[in-house]
Amino acid sequence: MVAEEREQRRKRGGGDRDRGGDRGGDRDRGELVDKLVHINRVAKVVKGGKRFGFAALVVVGDQKGRVGFGHGKAREVPEAIRKATEAAKKSLIRVPLREGRTLHHDVTGHWGAGKVVLRPAPQGTGIIAGGPLRAVFDALGVHDVVAKSVGTSNPYNMVRATFDALKAEYSPKMIANKRGKSVADILAARRPNAEISVE
Repeated sequence: MVAEEREQRRKRGGGDRDRGGDRGGDRDRGELVDKLVHINRVAKVVKGGKRFGFAALVVVGDQKGRVGFGHGKAREVPEAIRKATEAAKKSLIRVPLREGRTLHHDVTGHWGAGKVVLRPAPQGTGIIAGGPLRAVFDALGVHDVVAKSVGTSNPYNMVRATFDALKAEYSPKMIANKRGKSVADILAARRPNAEISVE
């Protein structure tokens, strides 16, 4: 019975691994890149036994400052991924990037038991982050960042905490517009000898 169930899962594309993890799947659909972060087998108890299905967590982005995530459930793996991708496309957010490669400032995010700390990094640092966070930065188009997840290792909560942090990211231009000042004034107040960048 167990061998038959494994064989059916292999045919459906689920493999022999019930717990997902990073499958490393990423596809380019038009201008958006989607990355499969996690896939999990789920069960619904019905009269006569259990009905198995799959839940997928997908991150979608244009690698130019827009990113979103979604999750979907279905009886088959490809259908669950398709549903998750459609949900991710509907939840895209825009994140301001400095020089198109890193964040503007340190930021923290929370979701449930998940907490993440994101910090900008000098050019050439690369993406120093764990599984689900790395997928978000790849889809977002960040090239240099240092990220640390403190707390849960649940990929859903880690991704949600990362998005909570990214929503609190502001550029000097956005702050200047809010305060009715120039970008030069904002940067001068923050770092007297800073190079002025309006991106």
